[in-house]
Amino acid sequence: MNDGNAMLPVKSPGPSVVPPLEDINLFSSDAALQEAITREGAGPAAKRLSSFGMIYGSAEAFELGAQANRAGPRLMTHDRNGLRCDRLEYHPAYHDLLDMGVAEGMHMSAWSGLLAPQQPASPPRHGLYVERAGCLYMAVQIDCGHLRALSMTHSAVPALIQEAQTGSDWLPKIASRNYERLVPGATDRSQALVAFAIEEHSVSDAAALTTTAKPIGKPGPGALYRLHGHKCDVVAPTSDGFIVLAQATGGLACFFAPLERADGCNNAIQIEYLKNTVGLRSCATASLRFEGTEAWLIGEEGRGTAVLSDTGLHARLDAVTLTAGLMRQCLSQVVHAAAFMRSGSSALIAEPLMQQTLADLALDAEAASALGFRLARAFDRATDARAAAWRRLMTPVSMYWVSRRALALAAEAIDCLGSDGLSEDWPLARLYRDCPMVAMAGGTANAMALEVLRILQREPDVAETVMEELGQAAGDDPHLKAAHARVEAILHDPRHLDVRGRLLVDGLAVLAAGTILRAHVPAFVADAFIMTRMGNQPRQNYGQGLEWASTHDIVQRASSNEG
Repeated sequence: MNDGNAMLPVKSPGPSVVPPLEDINLFSSDAALQEAITREGAGPAAKRLSSFGMIYGSAEAFELGAQANRAGPRLMTHDRNGLRCDRLEYHPAYHDLLDMGVAEGMHMSAWSGLLAPQQPASPPRHGLYVERAGCLYMAVQIDCGHLRALSMTHSAVPALIQEAQTGSDWLPKIASRNYERLVPGATDRSQALVAFAIEEHSVSDAAALTTTAKPIGKPGPGALYRLHGHKCDVVAPTSDGFIVLAQATGGLACFFAPLERADGCNNAIQIEYLKNTVGLRSCATASLRFEGTEAWLIGEEGRGTAVLSDTGLHARLDAVTLTAGLMRQCLSQVVHAAAFMRSGSSALIAEPLMQQTLADLALDAEAASALGFRLARAFDRATDARAAAWRRLMTPVSMYWVSRRALALAAEAIDCLGSDGLSEDWPLARLYRDCPMVAMAGGTANAMALEVLRILQREPDVAETVMEELGQAAGDDPHLKAAHARVEAILHDPRHLDVRGRLLVDGLAVLAAGTILRAHVPAFVADAFIMTRMGNQPRQNYGQGLEWASTHDIVQRASSNEG
C-alpha cells in the first residue's frame, strides 16, 4: 500500500497559472468511463464515443457552453407593436449546442423504432441506453441546460406512444436529427422537441393540481380538450410541445399540448415570467399559463400518473447520468488545477492532505458513474425480470444518492481551489449551480426515499429480487456482507421504515456501488470505497480515513491526463 505521500507527476515549478482544461478527449481520458461502457454492454460503441469525446472535449465546445451560460435567454412577451408574442431569445451558442446534441441523437437514440414513422417505437437493442448515457455523461461537462430539452424529449416518448394519432404525428418529428430553430408561425417543421409541464407535487398529491381540462367534443383517449391553468416550473418553455398533467372530469389525466396550432398561431400558451434559477442558466425555466390551450388526451381520464410512470423512470435515469457527469467534470477540474497550483515550493497535488482529499472525491465520482451505467444497462434489458426489478427500485435509489453526493463533491472541489474556485470565470461555479437543478429534475431527496418505500409496500418482490442479487454480488467480502445485513435488518423492521427511509436508501446505494466496484475496478479503488463508506470509522467530511490507501493511484486514475 502507498502511504499517501508519493509524488504524482506535476508540472514544472513556476507561477500558479492554470491553463484551461480543454482540447481533451472526454472518453479516452476517463478510464472509469471506458470500463463502464464495456462492462455494461456498449463496448462496440467505444469508437463512436471516442469521437464524441473528442468533439465535446474541444476548446470550441467548452467555449460554446461558457457563452450560453454567460448570456442566458431573454424573454420578449410583446413585439414592437404591443402584440403578444411570448418569444425567447437565446444566445446563438445555445442553438449550436442543441444542433450538436440533436445530430448525435441524444433526444431519441434509444428509440430506434421511431425511424419507422408509421410504427410505435420498437424495443431498443442492447447497449443503446448505455451508449446514450455515455454521450450525456460527457456532454453535460460542457453545458447542462441544452441537455434538459433533449432529455425531456427522450423521456416523453413512452407517453406519446400510448396515443396512436398523437404518436404518428409527432414521433417522426422527434426522430429527426436535423435541428430546426423555432420560427413563430412556421407550419412545416419536421423536427420537434418536447418539454414537461408537470408539477413535482402533482404525482403524489393530485388534489393540489389546479390545471383543468374540458373536452371540446366527445371525451376519451385521443380526444381534444381545452386546458386552463398555471404551471410554474417549465424548463425549455418554447419547446414544440408539452406533456401536461391536468384535472379532467374523470380525474388526473395526461395531455399533449403543441406550442402552436396547425395554422401556426400560438396555442394560447403564455409565458408569464422567467424564473431566476440557481443553475441551468443557458436554458430557460418559466411560469406558463394555459388559456384555453388545445391538447390531446393520452390514455384515459384518471390514469395520468400511470401514463407517465415510464416517462418518470426515463427522466430519472437521465438525471442520474447527468449528475454523475457533473461530478466527473468537477473532479477533472480540481485534479487538473491542483497539478499546476503551488503551495510553497511544492505542487498542491503533492501535499498529502490534498492528495487524500482528491482521492476521496474520486471515489464518490466513480461510484456515481458505476451506479448510472449499471442502471442504464437495466433499461437496455428491461424485458429480463431481474433487470426490470433493478430498474424499478434502483432508479430512485441511485437518483437519491448521486444527487446528495454531487453537491457535496462540488462544494469540496471549490474549497480545494480556494478563491479561484469561487470565481465565476472558472468552470466549478457553473458545475456547482447545476448540480441541484439536475437533481430536482428527478424530485427531491425525500420524494425519492418515499418512492422507494412505496415500492417496498406495493411491490415487495422487486426488493427481494434486488436484495438477492446484491447478496450474491457481496460474495465473501466482510464489509459488503455486513452492509447487506444492515439493509436487510432495516427492511425487516417495517415499524420504523417511515423514519428510516433515507438511511435505507443510502445503504442500498452504497451497497450497490460497492458490489460493482469490487467486481469490476482496480482493488485500490474498491478497497478504499468499501472501507471508508462501509467501515466502522466515523466520517464527517472528505479527506478522512484514507491514510492507508493508494491515494496516488486513485488520483492518477481520475486524472484527465491521457498520457
